[in-house]
Amino acid sequence: MRELELLAPAKNLECGIAAIDHGADAVYIGAPKFGARAAAVNTVDDIRRLCSHAHQFQAKVYVTLNTLVYDEEMAEMRHLVEELADAGADAFLVQDMGLLARCREWLRGTLVELHASTQTDNRDAGKVAWLYSQGFSRVVLARELSLDEMRTIHEEVPQVQLEAFVHGALCVSFSGVCYASQHCFGRSANRGACAQFCRLEFALEDAEGRRVAPPAHWLSLKDMCRLDYLEQMAQAGISSFKIEGRLKEVSYVKNVVAAYSQALDRLVRKQPGTYRRASLGRVNLSFVPDVVKSFNRGFTPYFIDGRRSDIASTASPKAIGAEIGKVTAVRNGAVRATVFAPIANGDGLCFFNRQGRLEGFRVNRADGNLIYPQRMPQGLLPGMTLYRNFDQDFERRLAKPTAQRQIPLRLHLSKTEGGFLLSASVVGAPIAAQVVGEMESQPARTPQRQAQQQQLERLGQTAFVAEETVIDDEVAQCFIPAGRLADWRRSLVDALLQRITGKERNPDVDASSQDIETENAGKMLTALPASPLYRQYSYLYNVANVHAVAFYRRQQMDLEKNAFELQSAHPGALLMQCRHCLRYTLGYCVKNGGRRPVWKEPLRLVLPDGRRFPLQFNCNICQMFVYAEK
Repeated sequence: MRELELLAPAKNLECGIAAIDHGADAVYIGAPKFGARAAAVNTVDDIRRLCSHAHQFQAKVYVTLNTLVYDEEMAEMRHLVEELADAGADAFLVQDMGLLARCREWLRGTLVELHASTQTDNRDAGKVAWLYSQGFSRVVLARELSLDEMRTIHEEVPQVQLEAFVHGALCVSFSGVCYASQHCFGRSANRGACAQFCRLEFALEDAEGRRVAPPAHWLSLKDMCRLDYLEQMAQAGISSFKIEGRLKEVSYVKNVVAAYSQALDRLVRKQPGTYRRASLGRVNLSFVPDVVKSFNRGFTPYFIDGRRSDIASTASPKAIGAEIGKVTAVRNGAVRATVFAPIANGDGLCFFNRQGRLEGFRVNRADGNLIYPQRMPQGLLPGMTLYRNFDQDFERRLAKPTAQRQIPLRLHLSKTEGGFLLSASVVGAPIAAQVVGEMESQPARTPQRQAQQQQLERLGQTAFVAEETVIDDEVAQCFIPAGRLADWRRSLVDALLQRITGKERNPDVDASSQDIETENAGKMLTALPASPLYRQYSYLYNVANVHAVAFYRRQQMDLEKNAFELQSAHPGALLMQCRHCLRYTLGYCVKNGGRRPVWKEPLRLVLPDGRRFPLQFNCNICQMFVYAEK
């Protein structure tokens, strides 16, 4: 039976706890430094507290250390890695191969795993096999892969845990090999400081400077949503379903995690002999999840079932939300509209004006189909579609306690020679514990079953709830002081937590994920597959420290410490590799039956300040490349 893991983002401790409480099987969170989101950092103490909360449900905490590391930072990194391992982290997400090599040494003898971040550019089975042979137990696949590509990787390297994104913002370039932010703004995406170059507005011109299309956000993609594809992804070999969003607030985390957790629960109920959830506990919600009500730029399943032309959000990189109605009149400071759902005071509404630009306004008051904006937008006209990108009532509900996660138990109290036996088993999981209570049996004047049951089921602030309590008839006729029952119950809870959190493991660990390289030697492909682009632009290897240089030398590769971030100039550099293709979007993909282009290539994206970025199209592999101007 395969475990399915819902992996949720945690901006901070509050978001991490909310993710667990709303059904996540694991969370990923940034450390004080070296995560791929410089604006989402957390103290080691907060990560320790998150681990404590998660582990009582057998949920896991993965810490992101997936930036490039410079030589002068390696000592600090070692101290941080050791602190985080002591805090209870279950895995580290890593991009830098120099850090991988060092972590294998620092973590030897621990149970901490190493996961290959999507920043390691994981597109095919050869790369996944090589990463596994180097010590990674899990690989986070590129967002661009289709179901068939995922399935092929799983079939060729079935021993590797595969993690794939299912929801959230999309990068237009393959992750880890995007240098546009560094080139234009001196802010490295590989160092956690992406300036979101892909969300900017560009003009599009041909080689002779003629405009091909009006200015738009040509590289800005919609947000991913794969709620309808979880079963197909599981069948293709995905075991961890990842939600993007380490910069998102707690209301987003609650809503999106709850929606995907319910979807995975439905899949497990549909195929109970095939799948099970990777953590324990049942979640009771006080709201109905709806991903449309949280921040989104419109949704797309991306390339999961093939190429599609509607993956971009070229009109605006901002949240659009759900269509809510159409404007019928605008007069006297009010908007009259036909609406599909009630509108509340404080809602955020938006629309596209005649120029195709997104405008928005906050609702001051709503009375049926009459909407009174706080400030009337100038571009709003009859016939325009209204969208709601902020639902005041929904956000207000999410601001309150919205979930309770508990582990259901079956309790059994029976007699033994010289006392009593209190045992418990977790419903739906092979976890059990028992406590022997030594005391002489004393007959009760009246039946005690109800009082005994009430005392045993007082599980209070623990993670447990009694689903079934069995008290043998002969026990129900005995008098057991309430204090004794309470002591046995507390001891039983402690024993269960030890089973669940793994504290009974043998501390003398003699193998870990860092020994995988030795164990797998000769069993799998160990030569790093190198595409022609990597050979042409060696900075794609992201070698930023001497340990990475030494690592690749052991791979019989002579690479210099020449990460893009360490170079001063990049004329003609390859900045982005994209499966998103503007030829296809504009209807000029001849390979797929489109019109033959009338422009003279290369096309160029042009920023308002005049900087140009030539495009190149490789139709054999259906990819678009963005370059720096020479």
